[in-house]
Amino acid sequence: MELEVRHLRALCAIADTGSLHKAARELGMSQPSLTTQLRRIENSLGAELFSRGRTGCRPTPLGRSLLSRARPLVADMAALVTETRAAASRADGPGLRVGSTASRALPGWLRRLRQRLPGTDVGLRVDVSANALLRTVATGQLDVAFVHEVEGCPLRVPEGLACRVLVAREPQFVSMAHDHPAAGRPVVDLADLAADHWMVDPTVDGEWDGLRRVLAAAGIAPPLLHGDYHTAASLIVLGEAVAPCQPTSVPREDMAVRPLRGDPLGVRLLLYARPGAPLDVLYDELASAYREVALRAAPYREWLRLRGATGTLPVGPCMMTA
Repeated sequence: MELEVRHLRALCAIADTGSLHKAARELGMSQPSLTTQLRRIENSLGAELFSRGRTGCRPTPLGRSLLSRARPLVADMAALVTETRAAASRADGPGLRVGSTASRALPGWLRRLRQRLPGTDVGLRVDVSANALLRTVATGQLDVAFVHEVEGCPLRVPEGLACRVLVAREPQFVSMAHDHPAAGRPVVDLADLAADHWMVDPTVDGEWDGLRRVLAAAGIAPPLLHGDYHTAASLIVLGEAVAPCQPTSVPREDMAVRPLRGDPLGVRLLLYARPGAPLDVLYDELASAYREVALRAAPYREWLRLRGATGTLPVGPCMMTA
């Protein structure tokens, strides 16, 4: 078997994420397929490139040597493709390539950008991995990325990106079934949820480590489930799990959203852009969209009111003139 760029890209993804599961998600393929591909690559080279263990995958000395040569090749190929696509798209008018982790501010942000930048084709890529989005901005495949950074789990930010902080610390709330005993209280203690199954998506950068650290600090060790948050929602409404959630989440009839006492879970909301991107415009419209969804979510609005923090929300030009 001859090594191809896709094989080198897979090796870089495994090394960057430290996990076959996370790398497969980033590459858009199944974990068994990636495992098979790695085995074939190693068989063709006659050596093991990664050591597998309970803590994930780590490059062997030979793997590190190969990666040092592979990364420039992968980056050059990505740049070649990006520059070619950019040259082809310039004939069709300006474009803006937006990346984001999950956020309820996203629809309003896109709508505002299309209104603020008429004639600009605004594209979108949503990814659970903030680090993957930042790498994509760095290689020129995206112009901007709106990401969250879990407290205590700093992102790996490539050099050369401009940054604006949207929210220095956004508290994370908890979602539970509407008839959960703790749902009757305006603020929930972690100890009240010690017997519940907590669900977390381990593919979201920092989420698993951040939650585990907070639970340990509270002296509790509830049973943990791993899965995406779409699956979590179906389990939560049945009373089978609770899960961290964004404070901008709007409660449903079958689900309650409550703040945690002391706000032990927090994230930073950050906007990164490549050089030359209209960062001020991007930030202003994102700030307006975020403020709108923050004030629409009753639990978050009340949290802000009690702390006198409504005025600290990011304010874009539309809100300033309202």
